[in-house]
Amino acid sequence: MNSADGAAVVVGVDGSEQALRAVRLAAVEAAHRNRPLRIVHGFIWPLLRVPVEPPPDGPPGGGLRHQAEQVVTAAVAEAEATVAGIRVTGEIIDGEAAAVLLGETPTAALIVLGDRGLGGFSALVVGSVAVQVAAHADCPVLVARGADRAGAPVVVGVDGSELSRLAAEFAIEEASLRGVELVALHAYRHPGSGGPGDMQPLVYDETQLRDEEDRLVAESLAGLSERWPDVPVHRRTVRGRPAGALADVSRDAQLVVVGGQGRGELTGLLLGSVSQSVLHHADCPVAVVRAPS
Repeated sequence: MNSADGAAVVVGVDGSEQALRAVRLAAVEAAHRNRPLRIVHGFIWPLLRVPVEPPPDGPPGGGLRHQAEQVVTAAVAEAEATVAGIRVTGEIIDGEAAAVLLGETPTAALIVLGDRGLGGFSALVVGSVAVQVAAHADCPVLVARGADRAGAPVVVGVDGSELSRLAAEFAIEEASLRGVELVALHAYRHPGSGGPGDMQPLVYDETQLRDEEDRLVAESLAGLSERWPDVPVHRRTVRGRPAGALADVSRDAQLVVVGGQGRGELTGLLLGSVSQSVLHHADCPVAVVRAPS
């Protein structure tokens, strides 16, 4: 994660209610982290060669650029109303929304955005901008979705990979900032058949398998409690698919944190199948943490 001095929490806005929800979430994050909040609006019309200034015979307050200015002004006001005294700025940047937000990620502490904004296809559970940014960002990405549950735990999915370790570090810091406990969830499946053409199941010791999976969780969390002693950490090992297990526990969580690509993911996917599924099905905000590029 980017820890550069002065790195801001950045939130993308487009005038939708989902974006304003993201602004409120981002304002709280910025206050918790004692960082400035930067509000950006991707203004695509100049790239499409569409006139953006008021027409000669129209009202002086007309035109697409003026509408964009109103979007940013309303978002700044929403942030200031959410957290008094917050350091907040707003800017209109020419470009497509995902490209604009990705351009912010090298110097941002965190990117926040809504799960679907204006112009999103109603059939999509999570909009393409959120998926693109989560898949390519150089910093953690927080997507505002699902229910708000202040006081509920932060949940992180762990699988023993180095990326899951990074996700756990982000999650325990979030739990500390929010003053709640952390639940580290690891889901595993029983061994498969003995191989192609072998219809006999493998013989394995269930207790031994469970102990090995428990050790994997402990290794993913090693040393974190010493760095964040204020956070109670609960380890949970369950049998099942990781994406389904995380979606289930999200109903009782205030935040779910996942690595962008974990152990066993298809390496061709920039955003792993588990993280993408959680983005689409979680019932609370989701943070995606990717390895530094």
